[in-house]
Amino acid sequence: MIGLGSWVARRLLLGGAQTAAVVLLVFALTEALPGDAAVALAGDQPDPARIAAIRGALHLDRPAHERLAHWAAGLLHGDLGTSLASGRPVASYIADGFGPTVLLATLTTILLVPTGVGLGVLAARHEGRLVDRLVSSVTLGVYAVPEFAFGVLLVTVFALRLDWLPPTAVGYGTDLLAHPAALVIPVLVLLSRPVCSLARLVRAGMIDALASPYVAQARRYGISGARIRYTHALPNAIAPAAQQLARTVDWLLCGVIVVEALYVIPGLGTVLMNAVAERDVPVVQGLAVVFGLTAVVLNLGADLVARTFAPRAGVAA
Repeated sequence: MIGLGSWVARRLLLGGAQTAAVVLLVFALTEALPGDAAVALAGDQPDPARIAAIRGALHLDRPAHERLAHWAAGLLHGDLGTSLASGRPVASYIADGFGPTVLLATLTTILLVPTGVGLGVLAARHEGRLVDRLVSSVTLGVYAVPEFAFGVLLVTVFALRLDWLPPTAVGYGTDLLAHPAALVIPVLVLLSRPVCSLARLVRAGMIDALASPYVAQARRYGISGARIRYTHALPNAIAPAAQQLARTVDWLLCGVIVVEALYVIPGLGTVLMNAVAERDVPVVQGLAVVFGLTAVVLNLGADLVARTFAPRAGVAA
């Protein structure tokens, strides 16, 4: 079995290679975007001289490989570039949208872990019985509903019909924590599908673990059912669930565009949409790199958690 230090070193090298691939891919994709940023910035009736001046000022007249080298050198120093539309640093755009997105992600994760794990354990404990069928049916049904449709349904019922909650976050700015009512529906929408997938993963992992030889041996030794479930079976069920949780947190932190657009929340997803609409390539590139790095780091952390709880899974890693 590979030692922990060697395993971490290999994962870090893999993460570095993935990060470099993300940088190259982001640059290539943004280069392939239709339209010309200089023409967009020049106005409705652009003058060729003005377009040329803008291209020179923004270094758009340089070859692609030179711009890639300049951009990559800036990334190594923590410089994500400057917005073409406003002249502001890209980092300031990310800072503006970071708070609302992290708040939504944190609240969703806090509710997701105990709810998803609890439902999975409950279903596995009553495998094949009414509780298991009920949990499995409800989670499958909720997972099948698209987020946009589920969000519209919640707004229609709880905001428009019952008038219990605000339909959007308009007027609250970025200080959403001071207006918790505006967070209820967005968090429920964000929670709906991840909790279903996490519960089903934990259920499957628990059932497999409870049917394993070492659990049968533990029962023969007279170990209590609760200790078998939570000390022996649950850690092995958490290993694949941790990786699913990492993907969910990555999805949350990378700006949930549908939810932020639906509830007018000024998070990273909204920043990305505005940048695409304005052809603001540096902002799109900067956000894409941040999202890619977030995915790499979270997946490395999930692999470490999975190896900690289920060391046998790391043999082939």
